[in-house]
Order: sequence, then C-alpha cells, then structure tokens
Amino acid sequence: MTVNVAVVGATGAVGEEFLRILESRKFPVKELKLLASKRSAGKKMRFYGCDYTVQELTKHSFQGIKIALFSAGGSISREYVPYAIESGAVCVDNSSAFRMDDDVPLVVPEVNPQDIAKHHGVIANPNCSTIQLVVALKPIHDAVRIKRIVVSTYQAVSGAGLKAIDELQKETASILSGHEGFKRNLFPYQIAFNVLPQIPQSNAFLPNGYTSEEMKMVNETKKIMGDNSIRVTATTVRVPVIRSHSESVNIETERKITAAAVKKLLSTAPGVKLVDDTANQLYPLATMAAGKDEVFVGRIREDESIDHGINMWVVSDNLRKGAALNAIQIAEKLL
Repeated sequence: MTVNVAVVGATGAVGEEFLRILESRKFPVKELKLLASKRSAGKKMRFYGCDYTVQELTKHSFQGIKIALFSAGGSISREYVPYAIESGAVCVDNSSAFRMDDDVPLVVPEVNPQDIAKHHGVIANPNCSTIQLVVALKPIHDAVRIKRIVVSTYQAVSGAGLKAIDELQKETASILSGHEGFKRNLFPYQIAFNVLPQIPQSNAFLPNGYTSEEMKMVNETKKIMGDNSIRVTATTVRVPVIRSHSESVNIETERKITAAAVKKLLSTAPGVKLVDDTANQLYPLATMAAGKDEVFVGRIREDESIDHGINMWVVSDNLRKGAALNAIQIAEKLL
C-alpha cells in the first residue's frame, strides 16, 4: 500500500528531517508534496535522488493527500489542518496547537499507540523533551507506578529551528575571533558559552513563574501516560549544543525498585538504548544520540534522600525521536 504524503514546513529543520527519515525507513510514499511559505516556494529539495519543488501552502494543497505531516508552527496548523482533514487527509501535527484538546490523541508509539485509533483527522506529536521522558519512564511506571517526576532539561538550540543553529554558530565564531557587539536576532541573551533558563526565547513566562515549555512537559506527560495523579515539575534550559536534548530526571515511585531492576527493565524497553557503565565512563551524550533513533538512558542510581527514588540521565536527538521520527512512527501505525 502506497500513499500520497504532504510535508508542511518542508524547508525547516524538522521538515528536512522528515524527508531523511521517510527515505531511510522506506515509507511507502506514492506521491510527495512539499509545502512551505510563499517565501520558500520554488526551492528544490532532494528525496530518493530526485528534485522536488517546494510549493506554497494554500487551503487547496491537500487534494489527494492521505497523510499530512505538519511542522510549521501552531498558527499554521490551526489554520490549515482543517483544510487537510476536509480533503480527506489524516494529519500528524508537530506543533502545540492541538496537543491538549480532549478529542485529539497525543501519541508516543512506544507508550500509548492504542490512542491513535481515537483520532478524528488529527494526531498530535508531543513536545520533543516530553517524548524522550515518557519513553524512558513508561516501563518503570507500569512496573511500580511513578508518583512524582522532577525533570531538568538541557535543550539543544535546534529545538528553536535553523535560525537558532545559525545564531549559535555565528555568535561562537564572533566571540572566538575577539569581535564584540554580535547582533543576535533570536535569543534574549548570549547563547554561545552560556546557559539560558528560558524556553521558548520569547513570551516564555506564565503567571505561575514557569515557562510554557515547562508546563507542556507537565501536562503532556500526564496525558500520554494516562495518569493525571502523577505530580510533575520541570525546569527547561537552553544550552549551546546544536543537536540532542539531555535531561536530568528524578522520580519517586509508589513501590520500591532498585537501580539494578530499572536497568533490567530499560535494557529491553522499546525505543530505549541503555548506556550505563560508569566504571568505564560510559553514559549517554548529546553527540552519541545525534542522528540516532533511540532514547539513551544512563547514570541510573537510587536517590538516597527518599525511600523510593531513582535518578537517571536521558538523552535523545530532538529532531529525530523528538519530532520527525515520532511523527513518522505514528504515520506507519496509521497504515
């Protein structure tokens, strides 16, 4: 079975990753339509060795399309997903536009694939930092039930798009060459050789003092895990890394579980790669995860400050499993 596929936001960081993963996983594409803003229309992109011309996104773009992969921002999704559904497409949306809608499944295939069947034309792809968190925690939750999660993220600039990568690279080069007064356009402060406890880079903070990114992790984790009783708190931080998000995760479980038991669970968990050999200084790294599909987990140890606590370090490529791969896995299950 082959299907007609549209990629919305094709020229962005996630859009480019969509094409690489569709090709590498041999997704059964019959016809491919690349869609973007009027500014990007006409650009050529390669897929299976052929050049495809990016077309301007309009409300008529989805005729004959069966699966539409969206990664062009929430406002674009809210405007154009209804047109795609009306044309008969099923949409997998990478923005936050529909994630918390009660009638829209929020899916990580290793965690809650059964929710895909509940869709009414759109399935939401979770936030990148949430995806890797729940992939690592779901096997533990099933075994001993997690009561509380404390997560601190160290997020790569690619999570803010291609312009953020460009700004980090140029600012780093400027500082290393001794030039002062680099004019940044995206981040509120220097990102090169710095750490910013603010995601997103504008309009981040909510009345409760948390950022919107932090509250996404709180609310999305509960929805995906199917358990509103889990208490979650998050601190999200941008670091001068191009690719792969890292997370320090502390959990409190209802019943006691040892670090050895957690390692055994995760060694066979779907989508997880256990890298935990501290005797040989082996643990997950951003450079290790870049370009890989798995969620890497290590530094697993018992929290000695509470009775039923576990600490771990979780790393994943935010553009692959954190965005494009997860969406395409959803599309594969749709087929």
